[in-house]
Amino acid sequence: MYMTKLSVNINKIATLRNSRGGDVPNLVQFAKDVQNFGAQGVTIHPRPDERHIRYKDVYDLKPVVYTEYNIEGNPIKQFIDMVLEVKPTQVTLVPDAEDAITSNAGWDTIKHKDFLKDVIKEFKQNGIRTSIFVDPDLKQIEGAKATGTDRIELYTEAFAHHYNLGNEMAIKPYTECAILASSLGLGINAGHDLSLDNIKFFKDNIPDLLEVSIGHALISESLYLGIENVINMYLHRLK
Repeated sequence: MYMTKLSVNINKIATLRNSRGGDVPNLVQFAKDVQNFGAQGVTIHPRPDERHIRYKDVYDLKPVVYTEYNIEGNPIKQFIDMVLEVKPTQVTLVPDAEDAITSNAGWDTIKHKDFLKDVIKEFKQNGIRTSIFVDPDLKQIEGAKATGTDRIELYTEAFAHHYNLGNEMAIKPYTECAILASSLGLGINAGHDLSLDNIKFFKDNIPDLLEVSIGHALISESLYLGIENVINMYLHRLK
């Protein structure tokens, strides 16, 4: 059975640190620890207002992330320049509004095809794997293929919400999109509101799922269970 990689989004650790203005908890040490505990990647999402991950963090983390380094964000010029300089394993393009609390929609890959195509081409020429955040819509998957991206990241909030209400059929559009993406040669990532409660069901129903990026739920669960335990619980469910 193929094991899906777990990338831990550490934005919430930066939020906690920033709330006191110091360096506790230490973001770099936390990134080292989650990898030592078994996480196969570290994800960060710097935003222009630096309310959690600061641009300086992006550079500070580069030497210590020895697994997969995934940087998410809206490809404004500052973001593009930073990613080209840092050269992470993967860049995930997210159409965030600057005032968004968290990511809340995927790309319209048809409307923004030319823009995405140009940005993705530049990243790929610099040896950076590309992924774009998309809603579970077959037309958007086809549109993603036309941009030249290596992967898509399925935006899983709708699944998580409906699954929590007892509706297992909420997985159906995701399964269909994953099958289409695989047939088009696109790699499949997923993220947003995935948790210990829903991750096994999601994984079992998404063929060829390469990677999940999990932050808010994982950090919240760790308040009760401890970060090392929680990472191992996710790894067990992702087998």
